[in-house]
Amino acid sequence: MSANNTVIKENSNNLKKKKKIFTKPAVIAIFWGLGLILGIVLINHHNPLADQVTENMKKVSGCVLITFTCVIFALFYEGLTTIPKELFQSRKLIWKLAKNDFKKRYAGSYLGVVWAMAQPVVTVIMYWIVFDRVFDTKSQLVASGVQVPYVLYLTAGLVPWFYFTEALTQGTMALLEYNYLVKKVVFNISILPIIKVIAATFIHVFFVCILLIVAVLYGYYPSVYTLQIFYYSFCMFLLVLAMSYFTCALVVFIRDLQQIISIVLQIGMWATPILWDISMLTTDSMKALFKLNPMVYIVNGYRSAIYEEVWFFEHFYSSTYFWIFTISLFCVGTLIFKKLRAHFADIL
Repeated sequence: MSANNTVIKENSNNLKKKKKIFTKPAVIAIFWGLGLILGIVLINHHNPLADQVTENMKKVSGCVLITFTCVIFALFYEGLTTIPKELFQSRKLIWKLAKNDFKKRYAGSYLGVVWAMAQPVVTVIMYWIVFDRVFDTKSQLVASGVQVPYVLYLTAGLVPWFYFTEALTQGTMALLEYNYLVKKVVFNISILPIIKVIAATFIHVFFVCILLIVAVLYGYYPSVYTLQIFYYSFCMFLLVLAMSYFTCALVVFIRDLQQIISIVLQIGMWATPILWDISMLTTDSMKALFKLNPMVYIVNGYRSAIYEEVWFFEHFYSSTYFWIFTISLFCVGTLIFKKLRAHFADIL
């Protein structure tokens, strides 16, 4: 018995030591160390094929975002780690509620979930007819170096954009739609935005299948590069989730934000190279400015996965900038959500 007690004490001491390793100062130090390493790599990396203006802008903006994220993480460590912990602990409930949300959205209609697919499909066909058959945009794309069929080029851009708009719109309205749950003291309302984003992901899976079918019809068969769709979908999932925490918290107090987001999304579609190619821009400064839009990285990534056969890590600066931007946005969004959550029930 004494030997067993000794072993138990040793194991408990080892667990205490392991816990002490991951204290707040240690985690912050590790985060700052990773940020420093990433900053050094970012500054020293050079892509001979990239234009100097774009490269310098990405270096500067990347270093600024790294510093900003590290400072925010150090100052608001407790607040930033609370929501990720809550999401992990409620993962089973999140999955169950996301499936129920998807089912009830089209409950009562004869065609059901078909309506979720109909409007985007009609939109793709309409854009294809107008811009390819009527205005002959394909010739302009060929002149800028794009050789793939325009319908494939268009579909590869619209599929991620549909997911982005649907998830952001639904995520923004999460607290308003589930206001009866917000008023319950025992319910963890931090899971509501991610429920909406996951529900939008179900529809996105269908459109990815449509995109793959269109690619096959034009002779672009799935390859190992196609697996990058999972990576870029995950990128967009985190991006829209970060934005949803920010917007769903503010829309409770500013209801006009919903209309503002709708207008911004309309503008954002034209500011993203979906119907056009970024190489059409004449100056490097304009290209650099448009590339600050994180959706440019995702839309181009889908096209790389489908027909360009380019790995995501070959775009080092774009990948680094996207992840720094998304992490920074997630930090800001979760902090605002946590700061305002105590007042949600009173307003709703």
